[in-house]
Amino acid sequence: MATQKNIKESPLRISKAVLIAVVSLLLIITAFCGYKVHHLSGRQVQLKEDYSVVNNISFGMLSISEWRDKIDTIITNRLQNFDFTPTQEAELEKEIEQILNALIDKAVRIINKPKKSLGGKIRKLAFKALVNEDDLHKKVPAFAKKIMQEIKEPSSKERLANLIESKINQLEEETYDSASHAKKMAIDAIFNKYHVNNKAAFQKKTTSSIAALVHDTYLYAFGMLICVLIVLGIWRLIRNNQSLYTALYIMSILLALVLLLVGLTTTMIEVDARIKTLNFHLLGKNISFNNQVLFFQSKSILDVVNILLKTGHYDSIIVGILILCFSILFPIAKLLSTGIYLLGKKKWTKNKYVKYFAFKSGKWSMTDVMVVAILMTFIGFNGILESQLASLNIHNETVTSITTNNTALQPGYIVFTGFVIYELILSQILKNITHTKVE
Repeated sequence: MATQKNIKESPLRISKAVLIAVVSLLLIITAFCGYKVHHLSGRQVQLKEDYSVVNNISFGMLSISEWRDKIDTIITNRLQNFDFTPTQEAELEKEIEQILNALIDKAVRIINKPKKSLGGKIRKLAFKALVNEDDLHKKVPAFAKKIMQEIKEPSSKERLANLIESKINQLEEETYDSASHAKKMAIDAIFNKYHVNNKAAFQKKTTSSIAALVHDTYLYAFGMLICVLIVLGIWRLIRNNQSLYTALYIMSILLALVLLLVGLTTTMIEVDARIKTLNFHLLGKNISFNNQVLFFQSKSILDVVNILLKTGHYDSIIVGILILCFSILFPIAKLLSTGIYLLGKKKWTKNKYVKYFAFKSGKWSMTDVMVVAILMTFIGFNGILESQLASLNIHNETVTSITTNNTALQPGYIVFTGFVIYELILSQILKNITHTKVE
């Protein structure tokens, strides 16, 4: 009889062992994918934060140093190709004539002033005897033309350009940006971090890295959800085998805890507003500012709770505590309590707290509310930014401005939403296998 009993139980033990092995493998894969989602999301946030610092509007459009450098480049290029147009040449020659005539008139007035000294009277007589004022004025056009020819000489133009450039450099030194040193230190530190020497190289490196990280993060996030679907499929397969319920439910709880942990610690929403392009003409040249970040924030649920608790304001602290309790602690307590209850230890199954969290705490869990709240926050932020940024879009003959709103839900939201749906399904499964009303 014992032998026959062992023969009958053997397939059951093998089925349970296979079940545990398969679900354990799925749990390991989910945990690995969760680690990668958390890790890659963190790297993505760091890259985007550094990108937002380097491309921040305060370091670009609103930076005195940036404007000074751009204007200096334009003027330097203009000076290197400095030349007079025929109109400018004629106007300058006319100005020279006016100056020469004015100088002659002033000199004559000085000479004709009453002189008290003998030397002064002699010079006045000599001037009247030897110099004809009208003849001087007649010779002014020829003098002006000669001066203009000298100015047009390459060596003279070079000296003139150097003189103008020195004055511009002097003006630049007097134009001081009080925050320029701190800005330069911050940007240089970021460049050293990514082993690049300039902004163009940094843009190229970070843009490609961010794209790769986004792709991989979503890939691992969906990998977690696929594992969850497989576990739910296994529940469907063993629905008539009650002896496997407890083992599978305990492992399902572990899978849910992995989803919850990753969902809470991984970025859920990202707010990114920027001026993509600003082009306009200045001194005959095009000035362009690209990817000017106006605002960037990227937060997980735990980040939000941490911020609320650290504000020091009672209302914010209360909200932070409520989110912590009803969206984090209650779901964890519920999952752990159902696991303890199903393990069948008599002492714990009769514990009123375990029974309460296992079967009646569902109405206090706010994870589903959190999912809706985050979605509504995203819709609200997105709508506000779209309307505000639309007012900055300009397109006319002198200025072109294009804004972009990169606000988006992140992989953390997908994982957390997956956890909420999975938790609801587990609650229904618990109701079915224990024949107990789950609230």
